[in-house]
Amino acid sequence: MLKQIVISVCSTVIAVSIVVLIRTFTFTVRTDIVIPCQKTAEHSKIDVGTNPQIVENFRQALRFKTIAWSPGVYETEELTKLRLFIEQTYPTVQKSPFVKYEVVANYSLLYTIEGSDKTLTPYLLGAHLDVVPVTEENWKFDPFAAELHEGYIYGRGSIDVKLGVMGILEALEHALKSGFKPKRSFFVAFGHDEEVSGYDGAFHIARTLERRGVKLEFLFDEGLMIIKDFFKGLPPVAMIGVVEKGQATVKLSVNGTAGHSSAPPTESVIGILSAAICNIESNPQPDMFGTGAERASFEHLAPKLPFIPRVLLSNLWLFRPLVSWFLSRKPATNTFVRTASAVTRFNSGIKDNVIPASAEAVLNHRIHPSQTVQQVIEYDRKIINDDRVKITLKSSLDPSATSPYDDNSFGYHTLKNSIREIYTDVLVVPGLMIANTDTHHYKHMTKSIYRFNPAFVTPETASMVHGDNERISVANFEKAVNFYYHVILNSDHDKLSSTKVNAEL
Repeated sequence: MLKQIVISVCSTVIAVSIVVLIRTFTFTVRTDIVIPCQKTAEHSKIDVGTNPQIVENFRQALRFKTIAWSPGVYETEELTKLRLFIEQTYPTVQKSPFVKYEVVANYSLLYTIEGSDKTLTPYLLGAHLDVVPVTEENWKFDPFAAELHEGYIYGRGSIDVKLGVMGILEALEHALKSGFKPKRSFFVAFGHDEEVSGYDGAFHIARTLERRGVKLEFLFDEGLMIIKDFFKGLPPVAMIGVVEKGQATVKLSVNGTAGHSSAPPTESVIGILSAAICNIESNPQPDMFGTGAERASFEHLAPKLPFIPRVLLSNLWLFRPLVSWFLSRKPATNTFVRTASAVTRFNSGIKDNVIPASAEAVLNHRIHPSQTVQQVIEYDRKIINDDRVKITLKSSLDPSATSPYDDNSFGYHTLKNSIREIYTDVLVVPGLMIANTDTHHYKHMTKSIYRFNPAFVTPETASMVHGDNERISVANFEKAVNFYYHVILNSDHDKLSSTKVNAEL
């Protein structure tokens, strides 16, 4: 009997090992053969060395203090100045017979570029004109001076996301000057309040297009970046966001009776609410790793990894719990595993010797695509397990649908190939966007929405995007302009190239 058990166990281990090894060495993804920039006349490089005005245009755009403070509150005069600057700086775009230019909702910009083949479905390139506020004393240079220092341009919006605005405009200006005559129509849309929800800007652009009956082949907006040192020994990883986390802002409140601190109750409202928050932080939302696009991110990287991590990530069907546990140990990677929950505010008390009658706290949830807002709230309620704590949903946004990234996805592979033509040493994978963008305003117009920002960051420098000393190198800006140019050229094809290999990334 024991011998049969041992034989059975050994046979199972051998069978599983064979499956693991086969999966490890046969997992592939579509990778087209691409020709790097400068190798063809059509894809000639846009060189900022011979065209220094391109960099100066970008620096000038950064000097406009287009800060969005809160919904409906933004620097309208600065937005107007930026609009006028754009109109003056790109005369070919403004005057081209292929281009229709509109100002939407007073400050947002919409360009319609008419293609010759009306059977081809148009696409949309998006970015936004506004930026987040700054804490000036923490910056090395004036955040709105666009200081050029040691090859880097410092300025709020240099990555998020005037890089996109000016990169797209420079690319379009160059294309039209070079005689580009589009076959496929496309739109360029710049909202003016993305940082505070986009309901005054991108929302109205989307409604304008919807009223005209526009449907899109794909939409490409800001998003994930090119990450250096993502894994030890790996080249930089460019992540295209194919899905976006949702969010929910939840108010927790407890009401009681005010009194003098000399005769405190057994439990104060502060104590009750603190216990509720402790429960939330001690019992994170459920592990969802492997149920969304984050699984594809790691599986697509697996072929480039050393043997042991390659085995683990190629076989998440078996090793998912182990990988999930490892990722959960750090906040930066735990966000791929589950809905992230942050306590962002706690208010109570009016005087040192007065027992407060109420206490309030705010939770901000970033919702994993495999969950809904309602599921997250119900989990909060279950974990708090105290009817004295009132849970109120202040605002919410469900996670986006996952956009296609299979072998036949025109939009995804057009972006992937454009990245690889410019950033020749990077790996390109689908990814989970953990923040929110203007893309949700366009979700009824296409199922193919992609989020990517052609900027290099490391895990350590990524915080500068909404933090201090936001900057981009001149070399990176030049690559970004060329990347957008290639996106425009490659999107003009009527179908994906048939020249592909299912091997490396």
